[in-house]
Amino acid sequence: MEATATTELWRMGAGQLAALIREKAVSSREAVEAQLARIEAVNPRLNAITVVLGDEALQAADEADRKLAARDRVGPLHGVPMTVKENIDVAGSATTQGVNALAEAQPGLDAPQVANLREAGAIPIARTNLPDFALRWHTDNSLRGATQNPWDPARTPGGSSGGEAVALATGMTPLGLGNDLGGSLRWPSQCNGTAAIRPSLGRVPRAASIEPVDPPISIQLMNSEGPMARHVADLRLALGLMVSPSWRDPWHVPLPLAGVPVAPPIRVALVVDPAGQGVAAQVRDGVRKAGEQLVAAGYSVEEIEPPAVAQAAEVWASLLITDVRVMWQMISPLVSEGANRFMEIVFEAVPDIDPAAHMQAFMARQSLARAWAEFQLAHPLIVAPVSTEPPFKVGMDLTPDGVAKIMQSMRMVVAINLLGLPSAAVPVGTADGLPQAVQVIGPRYREDLCLDAAEALERACGVLAPIDPR
Repeated sequence: MEATATTELWRMGAGQLAALIREKAVSSREAVEAQLARIEAVNPRLNAITVVLGDEALQAADEADRKLAARDRVGPLHGVPMTVKENIDVAGSATTQGVNALAEAQPGLDAPQVANLREAGAIPIARTNLPDFALRWHTDNSLRGATQNPWDPARTPGGSSGGEAVALATGMTPLGLGNDLGGSLRWPSQCNGTAAIRPSLGRVPRAASIEPVDPPISIQLMNSEGPMARHVADLRLALGLMVSPSWRDPWHVPLPLAGVPVAPPIRVALVVDPAGQGVAAQVRDGVRKAGEQLVAAGYSVEEIEPPAVAQAAEVWASLLITDVRVMWQMISPLVSEGANRFMEIVFEAVPDIDPAAHMQAFMARQSLARAWAEFQLAHPLIVAPVSTEPPFKVGMDLTPDGVAKIMQSMRMVVAINLLGLPSAAVPVGTADGLPQAVQVIGPRYREDLCLDAAEALERACGVLAPIDPR
């Protein structure tokens, strides 16, 4: 292969690279070397990649090339590079959670989703940055420092999977792994012009081997592991592999990804301003653009809102912050000044509740989930903002007024975490020099419907990344 073409491998998606490697048009070593060179070229300005697994990745790439030469059976992602957020276990690489105390906390086992992608042939080449313990909508921590947004360094790259989204946006990786407790897959995707899918509760098996192995009940019920990419087709490919069962997750739901076909035209609820609490023009215009493009693609789109969005966001905050309060006395000494300041403001903003109110919040969650399920009988898909605001200015989440505005802007994204629904984030263009994005929300375990609509939007609006940092 010509050297000039090799240097462009970092621009390609995971599926494209997999096809080229299988066809022996390029080698896995060439693909890995191209990504490592891109990391070296742009990461010093961005701090998205925290650890480069270069030697191990090149050895794995050589083994992948040997298998192809020997005509061994290979998986769908054979020889393809990927990156992994630093709160997901990769054997032999520390699961730091972004804190100094865990800087050497190396797991003996891959997390199930990492193991599943390795089994399919993918090669971890680097780890990516996150906030301390992934508990912030901006990526900065006491161990690795801050990650910069490549579109505008004055604005947040998002969190908590901010390093992963920046790495994707700038061509340092074709595929990444993150997780989403309060928008942590979808919000960084909005900030960086990339794509992600938050799967349904139980869809992707989860497990850790660094103590504490099992998180509090709110995180068990509202967190989800998912893929991140530049192309929706890569999300579909990766998710189809990540869902393979693992004995380590007793609550994994082993359903096929393809559900019962829905007769066209599929009805879409378009939510421009969730709960009528305000939406920035830059975001509003992106949502309306998405609605127009889905109509052109054959969907039936109606401006209508699912039930009790504001209440769902309040219940999410109540359940999560109750559990985090219990843990914070132990966690607080380990995290950065910024993380402590952010959580202090959140604790002031979200009232403490007694056991009776905590029980009632779980009851409300059940009731809201049932109401949304009924709504989605008539409108299987919901297209809405991720955040109702563009990426905020760095430092905004360290003031009470800023945190209040950010929490309000996230009302639609956190409602989905409360309810355990699938949601794909996809870019729909740019405005004011920043990406525009929407989330496509589906019924429980219908990621296929979310991805179908996201692909229709991608065809109409194009792919924004990779970009060179600005």
